Amino acid sequence: MITEQRKETKNVTYKEARVYLDEMSKYGSVLGLDTIRGLLRELGNPQDDLKFIHIAGTNGKGSVLAYTSTILSEAGYRIGRYVSPTVVSYLERIQVDGRWIPEEKFADLTEKVRDAIARMEVAGEHSPTVFEAETAIAFLYFKEMNCDLVVLEAGLGGELDATNIVKNTVCAVFTSISMDHIGVLGNTLEEIAENKAGIIKPGCAVISAVQKPEVTDILKRRAEKLGLEFAQAGRAQIIREDYRGIRFSYKEFPELYSPLAGKSQIVNVAAALEVIRTLRKKGYRITPDAVKNGVAGTVWQGRFSCVMEHPVFLLDGAHNEDAALRLRESVESYFPEKKLICIMGVFKDKEYEKITDIMCPLASTVHTVNLPDAKRTLPAAKLAGTVRGRCPDVHVKADGSVDQAVREALAEAGKEDVILAFGSLSYLEQVKEALDQERGVGR
Repeated sequence: MITEQRKETKNVTYKEARVYLDEMSKYGSVLGLDTIRGLLRELGNPQDDLKFIHIAGTNGKGSVLAYTSTILSEAGYRIGRYVSPTVVSYLERIQVDGRWIPEEKFADLTEKVRDAIARMEVAGEHSPTVFEAETAIAFLYFKEMNCDLVVLEAGLGGELDATNIVKNTVCAVFTSISMDHIGVLGNTLEEIAENKAGIIKPGCAVISAVQKPEVTDILKRRAEKLGLEFAQAGRAQIIREDYRGIRFSYKEFPELYSPLAGKSQIVNVAAALEVIRTLRKKGYRITPDAVKNGVAGTVWQGRFSCVMEHPVFLLDGAHNEDAALRLRESVESYFPEKKLICIMGVFKDKEYEKITDIMCPLASTVHTVNLPDAKRTLPAAKLAGTVRGRCPDVHVKADGSVDQAVREALAEAGKEDVILAFGSLSYLEQVKEALDQERGVGR
């Protein structure tokens, strides 16, 4: 086993830590709490000394996490963030007050986790998955940093996700729940909602974004069964919006500005503010200025992010039907009559036919690409065949090159046109790097 081969090595470097975890990722993921429970036991159960805002849902988890944690940091609390996937850097997934875990600290904590896994294997226990190892690293770091609260994003689902090992949940938060991971989390919307509702713990408050009625009913029933407070976000009052951001009011919070644009963010920021309202009721000191500055200071890449003007170049991680519908609504609202050039890459296990049905009729041209994960990507040529029925002008590269797609999209676009890269968060960093290369940024 890879752990047995390395367990005598000491003082691993960041590069060695990443190689170790990358090798673990080859063994896939398994839902369940037994293995993460054993790993955390070996590490002294650091999660038991922390308090959590636990977020589950299909779309919007990262954005709600970003809003909530930024506001709380602005209010003076030390806030841990745990999120995946990331766009800018691997280290982005573990943060305290918006600062990424240092490479040296990550390497040190990976070594501790590696040694704990070695002890488990010697005892004949199952080896943890890479997500379980990363979750343990995060908990160790947050405890070491004496975080007041940890805003924790569930990975897959809720009930059997490794993050659900936590006990001290202050708020269980639900972003928009829709059909995704079908057959893994459930075959119906109700089954998926029941799975995600598994993060609700005795004594916590339950907060939900706007949901379909059947989802709201499930969450509300679960809360009522445990005698818990249930709050659902309302609608924000929009003052002005465009692709650069949103100016709005929400309940007792007037005249706020969010730099995160897109129709989905209107829903997400309302959910985050409902979390803040609940925390204030629980005695957390969060001033109106902290709310205002926190919302305005929120940064979250890959969510209708504008990375260039003239032409406008947007990055969006929409990768399922519900997210694609929101993305289409944003494009139609902010860029009516504009020429749209798309770059698209998707995983083969996603509802890519529905995504193409929704988005590709808007496009004048679609460039299909391969994603970095060669095992999971839908080949660019196959995606092009699906797109061709919705947009006849499809460009596919022999190797699915993202760099070439960016180069050709820029060459085609006029100053008043719009370029949109979407379909998965996993390749947006590569798109941004290719764009910077073409523009000579950083040379």
